[in-house]
Amino acid sequence: MDVLFLTHRDCALHDMGEGHPESPDRLRAIWRALDREEFAALHRDTPGEATREQLERVHPPDYVEAILRIRPPEGEMVPLDGDTLMNAHSARAALLAAGAAVQAVDEVCAGRVRRAFCATRPPGHHAERRRPMGFCLFANAVVAARHAQAAHGVERVAICDFDVHHGNGSQDVVQDDPSILFLSSHQMPLYPGTGAAEETGCGNVVNAPLRPGADGAAFRAAWENTLLPALRAFAPGLVVISAGFDAHARDPLAQLRLTEADFAWVTEALCAAADDGCGGRVVSLLEGGYDLHALAASAAAHVRALLRA
Repeated sequence: MDVLFLTHRDCALHDMGEGHPESPDRLRAIWRALDREEFAALHRDTPGEATREQLERVHPPDYVEAILRIRPPEGEMVPLDGDTLMNAHSARAALLAAGAAVQAVDEVCAGRVRRAFCATRPPGHHAERRRPMGFCLFANAVVAARHAQAAHGVERVAICDFDVHHGNGSQDVVQDDPSILFLSSHQMPLYPGTGAAEETGCGNVVNAPLRPGADGAAFRAAWENTLLPALRAFAPGLVVISAGFDAHARDPLAQLRLTEADFAWVTEALCAAADDGCGGRVVSLLEGGYDLHALAASAAAHVRALLRA
């Protein structure tokens, strides 16, 4: 199975300060984990930057301009909220992260690969249409979905989010768009405070909140009983995964109890649904995961599953 791995060294130049959980070391941990013989079959490439047009399918032009003009001098940072900051390299890193999502869609939709994993940062699923938050600047998963529609004629796209935090940004952007399905499992209560089961958008949002302390069995039940049936019923032409690994039991920012085996299981389940409904087309984008050991092991399990599914 052909799988594309997209990453860029410049994404590690985005740095929000010593001790910040969303650190450049997250990428370095994944790079080390995937630099092994077992991953030799990956097609590896570096993405280019997203264009204004691609970003403005998701965010208003004034928002895009406001983010991209924040380029402080080397060594300085500009805070956007209590936990989201930009340094001299953040704007370019955000363009590369969104650009990786676009390139992954191009390669998958053109049939050159069947699946893709983008290890980039900053992440994207908390970025709302007009507001950066939660370490995120642009809603990368929605950028991918809208690009698939605009450039490749994909009518329906599903965004499947298993990050421990609810993807409020993705939901905010697509909740009135019936051509994009948003599915999410996440801990609740937890930041950002959204993601109740009653939040259904225009019928295109399905949230499956999990209580603190929930384990892999509860996680798998949420996907098997609620989220995967909704995915299959929607019959998308492309599956986009918001792959956050912070539901792992070792993660310091939440209290779910997942293991690498659970991430492999959900990856295989999503790939199986894609195989049945859209020719196996899957684009996966890195979101959270803040224990470096757990992140590396979980990302490796995820990519292993993409390769064998």
